[in-house]
Amino acid sequence: MKHFLVALFLPMTLAAQNMQQLTAQLGKTVLYGDLALSPDATHLAWVQSTAASTSKQTFIREISGNVPAKLVNLPVTGERADFDPAWAPDSKTLAFFSSARQKEQRQLWTVDASGSGAKKITNLNGYAARPRWSHDGKQIAFLYIEGAGGGGPLMAAPITTGVIDTAIHNQRIAILDVASGEVRQVSPPDLHIYDYDWSPNDKTFVATAAPGPGDNNWWIAQIHAIDIQKGDASSIYKPRFQVAVPRWSPDGNSIAFIEGLMSDEGFHGGDLFTMNADGRDLTNRTPGRKASVNSFFWQAADRILLVEYVGGGSAVSELSLTDNSAQTIWKGSEGIHAFGNFPDFALSKNGNVSGVVRSTYNSPPEVFASPVGEWRQLTNNNAGMEANWGKAESIEWTNEGSNIQGWLVPPAKIESDKKYPMVVLIHGGPSSLTTSEWPASFGMARAIVAALSMHGYYVLLPNPRGSYGQGEDFTRANIKDFGGGDLRDDLAGIDAAIKKFPIDANRLGVTGWSYGGFMTIWTVTQTDRFHAAVAGAGIANWQSYYGQNLIGQWMLPFFGASVYDDPEIYEKSSPIRFIKNVKTPTLVIVGEHDAECPSPQSYEFWRALKTLGVPTKLIIYPGEGHMFIEPKHQIDRLEQTVAWFDKYLK
Repeated sequence: MKHFLVALFLPMTLAAQNMQQLTAQLGKTVLYGDLALSPDATHLAWVQSTAASTSKQTFIREISGNVPAKLVNLPVTGERADFDPAWAPDSKTLAFFSSARQKEQRQLWTVDASGSGAKKITNLNGYAARPRWSHDGKQIAFLYIEGAGGGGPLMAAPITTGVIDTAIHNQRIAILDVASGEVRQVSPPDLHIYDYDWSPNDKTFVATAAPGPGDNNWWIAQIHAIDIQKGDASSIYKPRFQVAVPRWSPDGNSIAFIEGLMSDEGFHGGDLFTMNADGRDLTNRTPGRKASVNSFFWQAADRILLVEYVGGGSAVSELSLTDNSAQTIWKGSEGIHAFGNFPDFALSKNGNVSGVVRSTYNSPPEVFASPVGEWRQLTNNNAGMEANWGKAESIEWTNEGSNIQGWLVPPAKIESDKKYPMVVLIHGGPSSLTTSEWPASFGMARAIVAALSMHGYYVLLPNPRGSYGQGEDFTRANIKDFGGGDLRDDLAGIDAAIKKFPIDANRLGVTGWSYGGFMTIWTVTQTDRFHAAVAGAGIANWQSYYGQNLIGQWMLPFFGASVYDDPEIYEKSSPIRFIKNVKTPTLVIVGEHDAECPSPQSYEFWRALKTLGVPTKLIIYPGEGHMFIEPKHQIDRLEQTVAWFDKYLK
């Protein structure tokens, strides 16, 4: 009996050891973000961290030569968190936000181009972000919520009490006079500003804005012109869908922006539009283009550089406004974007030099610079990192007249004449996509790809209809059809993978986070092909969800009406309606204070499975929001997920 117990528990011990080794390895990965390239293209700044740490520090490096990057030292003690570096127009000064700790008050600091001479130039009280210098270099604008927190719906929702409708703290544009240190708020107090840009003459802001509450109303934001001196705002464009990244042309005569069906603020994709400064002569510059623009840079009054999602990767293209023709300069499998959440691309003022963070499933992130597509590696912090998981490859299949792309990561070791289980990892959004990326992000659950591969699984990451990368018609193809065509696309991808690779069709799992969590819950109510599921931050009942979440405006573009006006369209895609079909053992995971996919949705699904006798477990992580912040929770979520699949698929 003693020997039997040793044999029984030894495999789990080895599995636990392997998981600890993986999380330790991935946790050491150096991550780079918030790239800022000096206008004269001589220096590149970025914020650097490790995957398992909440500390974020600013580094500066000269583009030419081989002098290593220099850490910007601040006269503060303890862990700090830096954000949003921004260069002055003369390239001599770098401004950035920093806080002593992740949750403490952030202030604006400046240093010279060498990283020396640190100086704190604000004494703010409230959330602040996205500093941008005026063209004359005398002022710095930034987004500011005086006396209140912020950060968007990915963060843990604050506990609200009292009269809720009056507890609105709008994010406004504040301007710092660099010489005097005076800060004044210039946008109207009744508007929440999401993004903005200085006009070339520094007299007007163009901004995406809506009345508060800010986390909820981004989906109905309009483009406004704000008179900086008077503080007046006027709407110059009311979009059909969502708008992002409003930017002035160099001559001040035009404004460009991205419009499309977007499900999350900060994860942009759509067509590029231009219009006159007063909102007239609206023109779609990329109609029918099989790509999703996520960022862009004006190069001249008639020329714009596009950063796009294409297929399951990215491209940089030059667009001529004279005939709307575009020439691709570079195309790759990784995902790059310059604005929004987690930016990893920057461009010099003349467009001749760019900075970029490059990584794939099998090559760790590093910083590169030089002309687009001719990038030279500037950092080497992850040189010792090895991909102990399988080598990813892009796969394609057709379904119902559409070409679908996905990524397949095989097990770390494959033996001949043996079949392996496969887990389908469905991305969030749904207006998003999966690109090739080093799987070291614990907060957004991407590390699960490496963990499953090392544990002997194939991992399929599909980009079905509703995803970015194939144009607006493709992204909009799941309107009023959540879980319909996109599930059929995913199932067709499974069939394609099984035909080509040694995958055991009787050992399939499914998982996902956010919309991917909904799709996981939905999938197990629609098919019995899967023998294990892990639903992260999912949605079980669209009708009850409508009244529970804090971002309800996002649903109207996708469902076409409120739940009170068209309850049937919400019921149609609600997994709870088909709950008695579920036979798949399902682990349910969610953050305690998730504003986007509230924990009652996970509780409702778990309670139903318990009642029906389906194997299930619910884990609610204390203090976490939609994106997990605490490293111990990130790692535990990873371990719980792999253990669940091991239990039911091995």
